[in-house]
Amino acid sequence: MNSLLLQLAVLGVALAAAALILISFVAFITATKMPHLHQHEDEKFFLNARGQKETLPSIWDSPTKRLSVVVPSYNEEKRLPIMMDEALGYLEERQKQDPTFTYEVIVVDDGSKDQTSKVAFKYCQKYGSDKVRVITLVKNRGKGGAIRMEQMAIACGSRAHLEKESIAQRSYFRTLLMYGFHFLVWFLCVKGIRDTQCGFKLFTREAASRTFSSLHIERWAFDVELLYIAQFFKIPIAEIAVNWTEIEGSKLVPFWSWLQMGKDLLFIRLRYLTGAWRLEQTKKMN
Repeated sequence: MNSLLLQLAVLGVALAAAALILISFVAFITATKMPHLHQHEDEKFFLNARGQKETLPSIWDSPTKRLSVVVPSYNEEKRLPIMMDEALGYLEERQKQDPTFTYEVIVVDDGSKDQTSKVAFKYCQKYGSDKVRVITLVKNRGKGGAIRMEQMAIACGSRAHLEKESIAQRSYFRTLLMYGFHFLVWFLCVKGIRDTQCGFKLFTREAASRTFSSLHIERWAFDVELLYIAQFFKIPIAEIAVNWTEIEGSKLVPFWSWLQMGKDLLFIRLRYLTGAWRLEQTKKMN
């Protein structure tokens, strides 16, 4: 009996090892290089408040703003005004208190099929294109892809990345999926971060350029790879509590989205481990 159990245990270990080798091989041969930031001709410009085309600035230009707030949006015509009203109200009040504080809000319409760009453009007309800029992508790239595209349009010294996919109230099933996902994040990729998927992240200009320029994932799990890259480069990371109010209408489909993210997490780890994806170590950042 003991001999049989030992044989079964050895067989189980051998099968697990074979499965891991097979998955690693698949991850390696299917690894793609960093997605090329190909810009459609219409994505090289934005409309100013008068409706005239202007060339997009770049994150590589000299900074002209203290803060850039980036809002990746997909089919958000209904939820966008609530967030924009509150954010712009706060930013305007802060600027009144401190005239040296400058900001811009960049709404990246990620190939929406509704009136997201038109809704956002009304704020450009109200506040001016110096403060609100709308970038409309020709096709949907995912949140990671939309934020990478936004790098070409940033004018600030630091930038905030603001999403609208936080979940305030969860069913037991979604809670179970969330804890399972967090365990995989800790086990495979990123340690020391309690909530990698928080939709409110702030970067210095240098940190943004170094992390996003190395990003491969463009869909939901891009946050995890982003933090993995930041930890590799030894960029200091701190989690700060914020008051967050969820607006109904999240595009997240619990089961399939978490399944896709779980696969992405495994492939992130394996592709960096096998050398399919590489990061070049540089000097430590302040």
